[in-house]
Amino acid sequence: MKILVLNAGSSSLKFQLFNMLDLSSLASGVIEQIGEAQGHARVEYFDSSGNGQVLEVRQSVPDHRSGMELMAKLLRDNEILTEVSELAGIGHRVVHGGELFHEPVLINDEVIEVIKELVPLAPLHNPANITGIEVAMEQAQNIPHVAVFDTAFHQSIPEHAYLYALPYRLYEEQKIRRYGFHGTSHHYVSKKAAEYLNRSFDEMKIISLHLGNGASVAAINQGKCVDTSMGFTPLEGLVMGTRSGDLDPAILFYLARETGMTIAEMDTLLNKESGLKGICGNNDMRTIGQRAERGDAKAQLAIEIFCYRLKKYVGAYIAALGGADCLIFTGGIGENDSRVRAKSLANLDVLGLALDTKKNNSRTDTILEIQKEESRCKILVVPTDEEFEIATQTVERLTLPSL
Repeated sequence: MKILVLNAGSSSLKFQLFNMLDLSSLASGVIEQIGEAQGHARVEYFDSSGNGQVLEVRQSVPDHRSGMELMAKLLRDNEILTEVSELAGIGHRVVHGGELFHEPVLINDEVIEVIKELVPLAPLHNPANITGIEVAMEQAQNIPHVAVFDTAFHQSIPEHAYLYALPYRLYEEQKIRRYGFHGTSHHYVSKKAAEYLNRSFDEMKIISLHLGNGASVAAINQGKCVDTSMGFTPLEGLVMGTRSGDLDPAILFYLARETGMTIAEMDTLLNKESGLKGICGNNDMRTIGQRAERGDAKAQLAIEIFCYRLKKYVGAYIAALGGADCLIFTGGIGENDSRVRAKSLANLDVLGLALDTKKNNSRTDTILEIQKEESRCKILVVPTDEEFEIATQTVERLTLPSL
């Protein structure tokens, strides 16, 4: 039997197929530019002889329903998944689960309604997640579907860390609090780090840095998340590709008063026009790094701001945890940008973080250990695999005994 993992974005559909017995990957792919004039699909899979194959298709993909149909056709035509009945279950990534979902759940009409109610908390993500679920449930009606929530891992954060200093009634009535995101990634890499170090996950103090176009930090104590940088929405915290991260909220009052900006315009400003893009006009750290090497002052400034904010969070979370056994870099930037890692940890030897420059400049597809021998805290680069973690949690939920 097989497990299919789906991650529906606003204009994309990522998918991965696993063998249920050992969770080995059978195929992975993405369908992008859904709703545009021409879509793009890419599938990587192993043929019957065990040879790796890559298939690319360019055609119009009007909506997610068409995307699901194209995915099914590509899997069927290449004998990767010939019948829906081969599936033991389908796992869905859902960004926001609010306070109601602390673990993966079997999806039914009631669960879908609750996810819809949470749309105001994640207007860019939950609608696409819901679309993917509804289309998949129509096309695979007799297969169990499981929702795995980005916010679930952060539900262990204590009240003193998740509440804002606002009138308490706003939490009671509107559920305004810190939720945190990237939980699936933080959970996965922290468990992998403990396994690599031959330590018990339930005994370690870990700081996990998920750095990509979206970026967040998580403080993990004895297997539980106790704080994270993203808040009520994914806007809070670190500088990101197009998001501002932390800022003085009075800036918004000032902009409204002095420039007449509307709420919608300020929402766009902070979520889509700020961060790295706002500082230097580009949100891809690879391009920014190349510009910085050529002497581009704005690109250099963007990197400095990004790394400075990250360094402050590392220091804060070492304080919150009372020390750290391991610090993890993951995500597209965290796994691949040695300059960001070095700048973020510069002069943090006093906190037990001593980076080895030579090791940091190495490259590997597996876990990379980059601290000096005398470092009190292990520093690891751990490739994330959110789809694998979703598959793992889906299997765990499907194999739970019925209540």
